Amino acid sequence: MAVSYKDYYKLLGVERGARAEDISKAYKKLARKYHPDLNPGDKQSEEKFKEVNEAYEVLKDPEKRRLYDQLGPDWQHGQQFQGAPGFGNAHFTFNGKSFDGSGFSDFFETLFGGAAGGAGSGRGTQFGPDPFGGFSARQRRGRDVEAELPLSLEEVARGGRRTVTLQMPQGPKTLEVTVPAGIRDGAKLRLAGQGDPVPGGTPGDLFLRVRYLPHHLFKVDGDSLQCDVWLAPWEATLGAKVPVPTLEGQVELTIPPGSSSGRKFRLRGKGMGSGVNRGDLLARVMIKAPAQLSAPERELWQKLADTSAFQARA
Repeated sequence: MAVSYKDYYKLLGVERGARAEDISKAYKKLARKYHPDLNPGDKQSEEKFKEVNEAYEVLKDPEKRRLYDQLGPDWQHGQQFQGAPGFGNAHFTFNGKSFDGSGFSDFFETLFGGAAGGAGSGRGTQFGPDPFGGFSARQRRGRDVEAELPLSLEEVARGGRRTVTLQMPQGPKTLEVTVPAGIRDGAKLRLAGQGDPVPGGTPGDLFLRVRYLPHHLFKVDGDSLQCDVWLAPWEATLGAKVPVPTLEGQVELTIPPGSSSGRKFRLRGKGMGSGVNRGDLLARVMIKAPAQLSAPERELWQKLADTSAFQARA
């Protein structure tokens, strides 16, 4: 099978002597332009996006870039080359190698054996230095997989073991996962060897990305939690002891007399996180007025209004 040379510099639109920051800048610009999310259904953009990522995978890595520059467009004819320290008198044999056509291009996998790590890695045979100065084939590795792990705030606070069922390419998979108490939203849990399998090789890894589920009482702000505490007008005026919800259950909060709506009370160590780094819970006072009044109640409220010197808008 013929494998054509790819000019990675041309794909990124940079000179061969371009600096690392120029290569990174060019890649980010093209990645935004051809990203599949911005070009839904556009197969040409999708292929261009893959080529741009492949080129950047090589040119961002000094060792890969050095190897690529040494071989150049004549790599098929000059399979013997003098590599940099660590490569020795390496000898690449490309003829007769088969390709599955997935992941990175055949050209990339022939030279580098697939990307090292990451969600797009693990296609093709990888090569690395052996003790005798040549190159030895390492085992194929399956593709890493990322999935979402939705958790309630109570589950985050407790931590511990959870059973999750995921829809994987090869079918449903049920796993036991240990969730660290106080894990942050967006954090990833790595389950080694639970990614995509590959015939004759080792499976990739599974990464579970934590997502906080919305809560009916609490709002999350970094490591802090916020909730509202509703008071009757007389409780806000005279003071009271009222229950306040936390992730571990209710606690009693003392409301001092004259607490206006919007005032916040800090309950230390009742927020997100764990141990000494756990955040606080901010309980905000909200005053609720009765929607309906009996005749005696209305009379008392009117008497208070007539006798009070308090001015709310003063």
